[in-house]
Amino acid sequence: MKTATVRDLRNHFPRVAAWIAEGEPVAITKAGKIFARLLPATAVKTPKLVKPDILARLKRTWGARVFSAQEVALMRAAELEGEEG
Repeated sequence: MKTATVRDLRNHFPRVAAWIAEGEPVAITKAGKIFARLLPATAVKTPKLVKPDILARLKRTWGARVFSAQEVALMRAAELEGEEG
């Protein structure tokens, strides 16, 4: 573990940041005593979002059937009336 003073952080931060970027933890001292440790950040793996395949689901449900605007209007009216179309 490398050591840096508060003055080093203030005056030579790019050098200390390079140590951390290389994966080296750095102990920060003040008045000769360690009061903090800087550790490299670990990469957090976020779970990949799986999007549903809506077109495949529609094809499984309805097959190759295509509804006309009139058929859709009739089905919508039947749903609003509480009937099954």
